[in-house]
Amino acid sequence: MKNSIKLKLFPKFTKGYKEGYPLILKERFEKWPKDLQEGDLVELIDTNGQFIARGYHGKQNKGDGWLFTWDKQQQLDEHFLTTVITAAIEKRQFLFADDSTTAFRIFNGEGDGFGGFTADFYDGYLVIQWYSLGVYSFQKMILEIFLSFPEVKGIYEKRRFQEDTKDDFVAGQKATFPLIIKENGINYATYLDDGWMTGIFLDQRDVRRRISEDYAVSKNVLNTFSYTGAFSVAALFGGASKTTSVDVAGRSLSKTKEQLEVNGLDPNSQDIIVEDVFHYFKYALRKKLTFDLVVVDPPSFARTKKVTFRAAKDYPAMLREIIDITAPNGTIIASTNYAGFGMKAFKKLIAEAFQTSDRTYKIVETHSLPADFTVNKNFPEGNYLKVLFLTLDK
Repeated sequence: MKNSIKLKLFPKFTKGYKEGYPLILKERFEKWPKDLQEGDLVELIDTNGQFIARGYHGKQNKGDGWLFTWDKQQQLDEHFLTTVITAAIEKRQFLFADDSTTAFRIFNGEGDGFGGFTADFYDGYLVIQWYSLGVYSFQKMILEIFLSFPEVKGIYEKRRFQEDTKDDFVAGQKATFPLIIKENGINYATYLDDGWMTGIFLDQRDVRRRISEDYAVSKNVLNTFSYTGAFSVAALFGGASKTTSVDVAGRSLSKTKEQLEVNGLDPNSQDIIVEDVFHYFKYALRKKLTFDLVVVDPPSFARTKKVTFRAAKDYPAMLREIIDITAPNGTIIASTNYAGFGMKAFKKLIAEAFQTSDRTYKIVETHSLPADFTVNKNFPEGNYLKVLFLTLDK
């Protein structure tokens, strides 16, 4: 293993890194070497030259690399990676033992001790997402480790550090698509070789379970930014009387139909609408449509022909439109995956939305990432998912 390049911290950042903060940010160092290459090992030192931690350089949207050890003797080698990956898989044994759920995350980057990549399990097949060229330099070693586990039949990858999404299959045997996975006993059609997304967002598993358990029975449900309609399917399993799924993407129509069909549900009995969600809000208000349960899980940033949405500033305005089409005593499930603020700030945005309304609300459930999306306690921004169940008073 090649030698680490020493990086000296500015004094004010020393304490945080000593306590376990894992993300490398180049502006926190006295000097950032111009010749530093992706995948190079780095050693953080304080102003006295004392060792703090070791990591690797890998530029991604969050920062410039990740620390993986605070032990001076620990090296980045096959033994280390095998240890952290094995520990991560052992933590998920409760999910491997659950026949009603066959898709979940088995390695969550820095939450499992090595930042920069994630691995999701889809009934025997992995999807690994690489977030920098630096972490990708360890790809061969990591693939071999995952393939050594009997649960893993084949591996697909998404190289998030480049636009090219071709040749997603990389190791083992290929899956047959659609690959039908189960989540809480419900079927979902997935495609591991079709762009960045697979057909379902695994981090919303607990939210879908709660919808089907307690919130959908006899309800008229509106699923906005619906993607492939997973929330709608969960609502129908929970006894919803009707679902309306709205998404601007043309393929959402066929994808949502497919999700209904793989569960023996009739797509023609549900409304699947391809339209700008913000236009639909105005249409529903004009037509005096109301819904007992509204699910809103927008992307952090979205742009259509006439609307630009940024979660950080536009969430309250969007929510005000939803309040207007929520039935008396209805429920809004407000969600965001925007990592730029925490749950406290999200609750403030919700409160802001209701300031100009004569309706009041109560937060009855709060959700963040499920247990398989392990979070590093020293990197709380890794817990990006925020979901609030709001019941309206009238």
